[in-house]
Amino acid sequence: MTIFVMLAPMSVFLGLLGVGAFWWTLSHGQYDDPEGDAARILVEDPDDCPL
Repeated sequence: MTIFVMLAPMSVFLGLLGVGAFWWTLSHGQYDDPEGDAARILVEDPDDCPL
C-alpha cells in the first residue's frame, strides 16, 4: 500500500507534465504547417546535401 501512495501522485504529475508539454507546443505553433513540412522533405535542395 505504501508504494501506491508514492506511485499515484508521481503518475498524476507525469501525466500533467505531458499535457503541459503538449499545450506548450500548441501555443508555440509547432503544428501550424504540417503540409509544408511534409512537402519540404521531398524537395531536393543542393545546399542541404553534405559534400
